[in-house]
Amino acid sequence: MPRSPSSPAFWRSPLRGTWFTSVLGVVLLGGITVLFVTGLVSYAAYNPNLSRVNDMTPDKGLLGFYLFSWPTDPPWLYRLTQGVHVTLGIVLIPVLLAKLWSVVPKLFALPPARSLAHALERISLLLLVGGALFEFTTGVLNVQLDYIFPGSFYPLHFYGAWVFFAAFVAHAVLKMPTAVRNLRHLRDERHLQDERHLHDEEGELAAPDPAPPTVSRRGALAFVGGGSLLLLVTTAGRSFDGPLRETAVLTPHGGPEPGSGPAGFQINKTAASRGISASETSEEAWRLVVEGPGRTVRLSRADLLQLPLYSSALPIACVEGWSTSDQWWRGVRLRDLAALVGYEAGAAPDVLVESLQRRGAFRRAALRDNQVRDPRSLLALFVNGEELTPDHGYPARIIVPAAPGVLNTKWVARMTFGDL
Repeated sequence: MPRSPSSPAFWRSPLRGTWFTSVLGVVLLGGITVLFVTGLVSYAAYNPNLSRVNDMTPDKGLLGFYLFSWPTDPPWLYRLTQGVHVTLGIVLIPVLLAKLWSVVPKLFALPPARSLAHALERISLLLLVGGALFEFTTGVLNVQLDYIFPGSFYPLHFYGAWVFFAAFVAHAVLKMPTAVRNLRHLRDERHLQDERHLHDEEGELAAPDPAPPTVSRRGALAFVGGGSLLLLVTTAGRSFDGPLRETAVLTPHGGPEPGSGPAGFQINKTAASRGISASETSEEAWRLVVEGPGRTVRLSRADLLQLPLYSSALPIACVEGWSTSDQWWRGVRLRDLAALVGYEAGAAPDVLVESLQRRGAFRRAALRDNQVRDPRSLLALFVNGEELTPDHGYPARIIVPAAPGVLNTKWVARMTFGDL
């Protein structure tokens, strides 16, 4: 038996072939397109062109052409788009691995390039395989809170996505005619038997001397689909509450809720992990500084309680894909705080929010004027009828409809209104 992977006879699985690869490719074509679009949407949700503190990829250049002002309606928008992005990415892992397995002979084929077109195809394939492994790996590590990769997740995943998707589009354009042609013969058993002679002209997928089959191609596809279904069942629940969350046993925010009572819902950062002490959040010590172009006020929690208080039912949704259903928040409207420092009603500007936390990303975050003006946007003092707990941001936190969780700053210390 040949021992060199560059020899077609080295690969003997009877499952490999253009039909099997084409089916997996069509699934990935649709799935990865959705992943790319929802990924861009997630990045736009940070309003990265509003302020440098929101932009984790400052050198994006022309790659930022799609950015737009993130809306506040519907309030569950980010919960939906990011939940789809992360869940779909996890569900596609078995499909991606099967696809890579199906084309692995092409990675070792010699000579490396037989023509300019063949060289372009090989380059796109290498970028595609490398980009796919990089994007899916960093995405899963981020979901699992395992930040073992060098540098910040945001630029790594952002630039990796553009490289991967460019290679993906190039490869799809090159291979789409073959995929469509083979899928037309999906039910043609005679075609399946002869596919390596009819459609695998280069002899790089179908084995010239296949080993005896132990499973059919349809059985292999069912196995891949079963793996995707298993991942869906064991991860998707982190975007829901109640019994469904307990099914998400493979994610950090799955399983039972972290507590009971009004504050018994998910959090990502504890007060202790961010160095927030009880002495600096006490009634005596804590003051909120609200600054405008011509006035600065300092407010205690008691002062805030004397202002008109309003309630909003809003979810929390995180870039890692987990979310909570609506919680009942009560506090002071952001636009009313803007009015305290000189802005007229309905004319509230952007705001820079700073937290007491001294380390970690997004201890400062900017909100756009449309987010400030929304009547549901609050500096929350209560949740579900009770005072905020330290881990939920006591003495005060931001809550804004449809905003990523990191923009809902906890342990707020200063708010600076004005054009950012």
